[in-house]
Amino acid sequence: MRLLRDVSLGKVSVEEAREALEGIDISEENYVRAVDHGVFNMPKPGTIVRASISPSGDSWLIILVGLWGIVWTLFWGGSLSYGLYNHWNQQMLAFDLAMTLLTIIIMGIVYLKYVMPDVVVVKHRRNKYITRNDPEAWKKYEA
Repeated sequence: MRLLRDVSLGKVSVEEAREALEGIDISEENYVRAVDHGVFNMPKPGTIVRASISPSGDSWLIILVGLWGIVWTLFWGGSLSYGLYNHWNQQMLAFDLAMTLLTIIIMGIVYLKYVMPDVVVVKHRRNKYITRNDPEAWKKYEA
């Protein structure tokens, strides 16, 4: 697994990985043990599967984008407040508001893409209709 991670990160080339694994064979017993361990098992209905596909939020680039966003949001928000106080025209105020919202949206996109972990909720298919003879389908409620 470490070798696969190194190949995916680009630290080790595919050819070097093949050379490192040359002559290594996996027995059927080890393969079955890996499968029984949960590699190919179907999840139960409603199971939450967490996948860490996104890079870590500890990256310097993510921190710089966050700081950049905070500075520009404060700048455009302050400009909007100053313009409201000094009765600027609506075009300038709309521009300042749009730039403030755009900066916040960019920060939100970067947060969702690179910081927030991916969460997948596994659901299984249910019937899309209620049959006619289902006694549990309709309930009488009295107020």
